[in-house]
Amino acid sequence: MNGQAVPRYARIVAELRQRIETGELAPGDQVPSTREITRQWGVAMATATKVLTELRNQGLVRAVPGVGTVVEPGVRRPEQPAPQRRKGGADQGLTLERIVEAAVAVADAEGLAAASMRRVAAELEVATMSLYRHVADKDALLLEMMDAAFRRWSLPENPPEGWRERLELVARTLWEMFRRHPWLAPALSFTRLQVVASALPFSEWALDALEGRGLDTSTAFTAHLTLFNYVRGTAVNVEMEAEAEALSGLDSEEWMAGQEPALLAVLAGDRFPRMRRLATTGYDFDLDDLFEFGLQRLLDGLAVLFGEAP
Repeated sequence: MNGQAVPRYARIVAELRQRIETGELAPGDQVPSTREITRQWGVAMATATKVLTELRNQGLVRAVPGVGTVVEPGVRRPEQPAPQRRKGGADQGLTLERIVEAAVAVADAEGLAAASMRRVAAELEVATMSLYRHVADKDALLLEMMDAAFRRWSLPENPPEGWRERLELVARTLWEMFRRHPWLAPALSFTRLQVVASALPFSEWALDALEGRGLDTSTAFTAHLTLFNYVRGTAVNVEMEAEAEALSGLDSEEWMAGQEPALLAVLAGDRFPRMRRLATTGYDFDLDDLFEFGLQRLLDGLAVLFGEAP
């Protein structure tokens, strides 16, 4: 040693690395968040952020949308031998279902851009060309992925009585689906028809809830599209935030904390008193709360359209 003190963040990194290498934190396990690091080790948020950034740089962890920072699946304990790739005939048991399952898993964890044909083949340990015997191209694979995602979610056979309760249920189910699969909302086109058979029950459910409310078929379908696009449009931010966090190593609160000095400088003076008050007193931004607030206001508007009190 040269006598210099080891930086605090480096000691925390070494401790977490040891927990990973000994198996205390297994592949896929969530590591302490920046908030937890500040509490457990008594360090500043900037130090906690540096810890996770260094662990990412060492290839030990990665950010997973909707989950947090987890141990990389490929991380092995020092005494573990490298896994042997299968040789010959690896694609004999290959099916469309396995391909789609692997593609969805990659997209869920790392975003849609990561789910290339080459990457999916690598996950399945088969030649890339073998995938094309089951799916024509990446666009066809994407349709299969969307269909598989919708199939995993269902609405109850016995719906609630009221139209509002039915629409709330379908909207929240879609929101939960988009939260679980952050790539799905951006992948769904609002203007170009995509034939995703397993998505049709959601449209049928919404139209059934709107039926008999005094609307013609076209207006009822417009109301359904408005609701669907509200949920989808809000959910697009889920993947965008996940990508931003993965690139920066900062969650939304940490990023905003870093922007605060510049924001307060812009808001100095009396030109924007309300925005300055918000910036100084704080605003607890939560995407789920924002979704719920907007959903209720949208349904209030439909109630007025139906001639009911919101």
